[in-house]
Amino acid sequence: MKHLIPELEALKRRLPPDQDGVLVLPALRRIQEDRGYIADEDIDGLVEWLGIPRIRVEEILSFYHMLRRAPIGHWHLQVCRNVSCSMLGAERLIAHLEQRLGIAVGETTPDGRFTLSTVECLGACGGAPVVRVNEAYHDAVNTENVDALLDELAAAPPAETTGGRV
Repeated sequence: MKHLIPELEALKRRLPPDQDGVLVLPALRRIQEDRGYIADEDIDGLVEWLGIPRIRVEEILSFYHMLRRAPIGHWHLQVCRNVSCSMLGAERLIAHLEQRLGIAVGETTPDGRFTLSTVECLGACGGAPVVRVNEAYHDAVNTENVDALLDELAAAPPAETTGGRV
């Protein structure tokens, strides 16, 4: 994270004095954008740079599901589990994805291509059930069209992937 300090210092200069604590979330997002996840050494560096207790960083990491502590696959599939998506088949879709990928929610396929997660809400109820693949939303997903989506993703050359960075 040390190479990000000049960029984060520029952000810090825009804040009123003694407000460094508000930089934790943007700094974590920038670290994740750079590395793909947030490692223990990143937390140590952030704690040292901001001069804050480690618990403040850990609290934010445990609250925001979009912040990851471990690497993920090239394709990160997030299935929405809110009421709209659940009523329209999200649970059946999750079970299908687990079977098709051979992994449980929260796991990555052995080849590192796919990570399957669930989220409380993707904010796209009008298209329920919704699956987010990296940054792209897919509406009205069912077991048939998700198979086509997985086939398309599996066939994509590595150059077209995002390297697991969401």
